[in-house]
Amino acid sequence: MAVIKNEATNTWEVRARYVDWTGEKKQKTKRGFQRKSDAIEWEHNFLLKASQDIDMTFEHFTETYLEDMRPRLRENTLKTKETIINKKILPYFKSKKLCEITAPDIIAWQNTMMQMKDSMGNSYSKTYLKTIHNQLSAILNHAVNLYGLKNNMARKVGNMGKEIPKEMSFWTQQEYEMFAEAIADKEESYMAFEILYWCGIRLGELLALTPEDFNLSDSTLRINKSYQRIGGKDVITDPKTPKSNRTIYIPEFLKVEIESYLSHLYQIAPDERIFLLSKSFLHHEMDRGVKTSGVKRIRIHDLRHSHVSLLINMGFSALAIGERVGHESPEITYRYAHLFPTVQTDMADQLNRERTGFMNVKKSQR
Repeated sequence: MAVIKNEATNTWEVRARYVDWTGEKKQKTKRGFQRKSDAIEWEHNFLLKASQDIDMTFEHFTETYLEDMRPRLRENTLKTKETIINKKILPYFKSKKLCEITAPDIIAWQNTMMQMKDSMGNSYSKTYLKTIHNQLSAILNHAVNLYGLKNNMARKVGNMGKEIPKEMSFWTQQEYEMFAEAIADKEESYMAFEILYWCGIRLGELLALTPEDFNLSDSTLRINKSYQRIGGKDVITDPKTPKSNRTIYIPEFLKVEIESYLSHLYQIAPDERIFLLSKSFLHHEMDRGVKTSGVKRIRIHDLRHSHVSLLINMGFSALAIGERVGHESPEITYRYAHLFPTVQTDMADQLNRERTGFMNVKKSQR
């Protein structure tokens, strides 16, 4: 390290040698100081900072972050991360070094995001803004936890927007039975919706099912994979979460239907998918059944909500239901409580009966 007088410009310059985050020895040169003391102070602060924070551009570190995450994430989740990073984050931070990203930088970026419009001319939703910020924070947090970055400025600044829970719609059993009757003319569609409603599995889990996933002698269905269409290719991945790996007991009537359906699949191999359907086809079938039956339109994923609704109204516990549908914790199942107005009505009726009974006893004692 050295502080040198440049006689040609009559200014001072610093040549500071340091070791970067890879262990490589480097030299940083800074020129133009009017006073030697200013050059010495800058050298001191630079070396102090270099010893504490990684000397790496945001763009370079993002590559490291994605490589670290790749083995841990489902392919579609990784694609979503890459899209957000490439379109919403990298254009603003790629040339900055991680240790030089400041709170004002984060705030300026947030303000830009909040002013942006989508392809329809609408501002980004609060949920999407929160998602974008969380991704930036996740990158910086990764740098703090594993690579020696001193601070996560995104966390210090705080989030923008907030997550708004998606509205949950559901069908009663009567509504589902009306819908199922309307699409029963197509066996493949009918069986797909039967399994979705009566087992509460996710659409990706349904489309990944093979004959060997069914043990009809035990009336069980194994869920251990999920289907995704990524980059124009069929991709089989692990289920959404570890708890999604599960065995589901199926009702007797559904076992009979499944056994009949499998017998109609000509020479299908044990490990071949039994539903070679696209998601768009099932959405079309949902529209067809709704139009014919007259029931309200819900999303395909809402069949899962409908299954949970049915089980709660039958009196099963959140723990038992969560295990059946593959929730990570009972708290996720408790989020469905607002779907069940009949439960609230029953509570009110029971409270009314208790109160009336108490008052009648009190009157008889007078």
